[in-house]
Formats: sequence, C-alpha cells, structure tokens
Amino acid sequence: MNLQAIDKFHKTRLGYLVFGLVELGLAYVFASWALGSGSLWLWLLAFIFLFGFLQNFSRMLWVHKK
Repeated sequence: MNLQAIDKFHKTRLGYLVFGLVELGLAYVFASWALGSGSLWLWLLAFIFLFGFLQNFSRMLWVHKK
C-alpha cells in the first residue's frame, strides 16, 4: 500500500473508525505509562492521541455517504 491508498482509506467511515481506535489505544497506553511515571511528556502524548481519536470519531459520524 502506498500513502495515497492509505489516505483514501482513511477518509472513509471504516478508515476513521480504524484510525480512531488505534489512537484511542495509544492514548490509553501513554496515559497508563504516565500514571506510573508521572512524566508530563507522556501525558502530553496521551492527550494528543486522545484529541486525534476525538477528531476521527467526529469525522466518522459526520462523513457523507457517496
């Protein structure tokens, strides 16, 4: 798969769901890691991935069927 195919997939409902779930998983991992270590950098990464999940989830809900 090339980058154009990945971008095309990402702009579908299923793509938004897949990418959102991956980002939610990464947010969970970094938040768990941050709780154990207290690192602000890990909290920052957790919030960045959480924001990415929220973006993908909202786009999944509002994408128009073609």
